[in-house]
Amino acid sequence: MIHFPAQRRGPLSALSLRLAAALGLVFAVVTAVYLDRDGYRDVNEDGLTLLDCFYYAVVSLSTTGYGDITPAAPSARLVNVLFVTPARVLFLIILVGTTLEVLTEQYRTGRRLTRWRKSVKDHVIICGYGTKGRSAVSALLENGLDKSRIVVVERSPASLRQATSAGLVAIEGSATRSSVLNEAHVRNAKAVIIATDSDDASVLVALTVRQLTAGQVRIIAAAREAENAPLLKQSGAHHVIVSSATAGRLLGLSTSAPPLIDVVEDLLTPGQGMALAMRSAERDEVGRSPRELDALVIALVRRGKVVTLSDRAGAVIETGDMLVHVRDDRPQPAGTPG
Repeated sequence: MIHFPAQRRGPLSALSLRLAAALGLVFAVVTAVYLDRDGYRDVNEDGLTLLDCFYYAVVSLSTTGYGDITPAAPSARLVNVLFVTPARVLFLIILVGTTLEVLTEQYRTGRRLTRWRKSVKDHVIICGYGTKGRSAVSALLENGLDKSRIVVVERSPASLRQATSAGLVAIEGSATRSSVLNEAHVRNAKAVIIATDSDDASVLVALTVRQLTAGQVRIIAAAREAENAPLLKQSGAHHVIVSSATAGRLLGLSTSAPPLIDVVEDLLTPGQGMALAMRSAERDEVGRSPRELDALVIALVRRGKVVTLSDRAGAVIETGDMLVHVRDDRPQPAGTPG
């Protein structure tokens, strides 16, 4: 099942408001009839009780009108003309409007689903919307990827609600199933990020994605344990990030070299000061040393492989190179050019 980003006001909220308005009309008519109950005639001729007033209000507003209770006094008839009849019309409008709202919402959802299926392409699929998945989405958005190009695959209803509340399209189901990945149009995807809670599930997801895409879609997976990283690569993952080893190295840095952990956190935290970025080498930069540029270049990406500046191949920028550099990520003051 595909869940689209949450609207500002959901259909349940609209239905609740309409139901409250309908009940308010019923109670208003009951109050008006009960206050003038002596002006009504009952076929039993025993007077109107509060229950009789509720009964009269309901059958009048629903246009049933059995005729067993009728306004006899001029005051009661005047109330019916000036208040009960307009309330009856408004009550019918609420009922019809509620039905139309439900049908319209179903139609809109169908239209959105059709448009989405036709337009989804070169998107990024996030398998798992836990802590790692949410962080991956944040990083993608920080690097300029539009929300419409991110699709979340998740089984947890709570995580699905979080994803749609964040403005993302979410697909309910397990990413280990090919039918769910086909719903996410995995064959047209640019990349698949596997951020599941267990390495076993990550291996199954990687195998399924590789089978469906014949290895044409880049797969990035997170592994809890380093010993599972080779298995994930054998399963089809192009890149594997070992979360436990990375966390352990950061813990070690925080003990042996505390300032370095602050630098790493600054690089990984958006808006703090520094951030890692990548861009294509410009024409006038080709043939120059990366160290001569104004930007702080720390590595080159050449034909899909990372080339460090300490390597002989990294001494000169070539055509088609991507520059990995450190940029200023601090919020710019209003009116200051970025």
